Amino acid sequence: MIKDFINSKPVLSYFILTFIISWGAILILIALNGMPATPEQANAQLPVAIMTFLGGPLISGLLMTGLVDGRDGYRDLLARLLKWRVGLQWYTIALLTAPLVFVVVHYLLSLFSPVYLPGFLGPNGSSLVFLSVMSGIMVGICEEIGWFGFAIPKLRLRYSVLMTGLIVGVLWGAWHIMANDIWAIRTYTGELNPMLYAVLTGLSFLIGQLPPFRVLMVWVYERTGSLLVMMVMHFSLTACSIAFSPTLISGWQVFIYSLSVAAAMWMVAAVVIRNSRSQITTKRGLLI
Repeated sequence: MIKDFINSKPVLSYFILTFIISWGAILILIALNGMPATPEQANAQLPVAIMTFLGGPLISGLLMTGLVDGRDGYRDLLARLLKWRVGLQWYTIALLTAPLVFVVVHYLLSLFSPVYLPGFLGPNGSSLVFLSVMSGIMVGICEEIGWFGFAIPKLRLRYSVLMTGLIVGVLWGAWHIMANDIWAIRTYTGELNPMLYAVLTGLSFLIGQLPPFRVLMVWVYERTGSLLVMMVMHFSLTACSIAFSPTLISGWQVFIYSLSVAAAMWMVAAVVIRNSRSQITTKRGLLI
């Protein structure tokens, strides 16, 4: 019965299993260590939290690939992972999209308040950069084994690039709520009521920077077919999110920062999708 459900609804099964593993791991971590109350405590526990949380997409992606597609699925996964000859421009887009967005956002926000200066410019900047690079490598590899390794190629059989990116982007954001919202809720609430903070942070993940960035990732994947490039692009986002994250913000400042990054990401995604549609329309006109 379970196998029939998996074969009939493989993508839904993947997401269910991913949430169960990741959210369950964080709940166990909270039960053992409690919730971090300060940024210092959060940074100290962050490596363990990341490693346990990443088990969801990694384990689910590999398991579902075997259950649904068997050996052929693993061969295809390996082939896409080893596909690296895709053109220098795609590596440039994968690596520089996130840092360029963060640089612009931080520059504009820092004009209003110094609390929005990038975290890597602070006294613990070198250790923060090291953490961001190591986290980016782990996150990029482990997560994309699931998202692009299994779920997204199957969704693309039914949905457009935009719809696929939005579906996975929203679920990707929801998946982050446990680790980035609930686990660290005591760290950044500031003057806000914890419940209000949880709701606002949850919404920011559902409609914030992750859905548009996932749309951009699907767009790049359509032109490369490379799982490796997706890992590089994810690495860039994660590394920037940690290295640039202001260390002095709390409460409403967190949402001003999050919404600013989200708005910039949405604008980039909108421009890319619009240009892509214009190119498709032009090509169809020439064919006609």
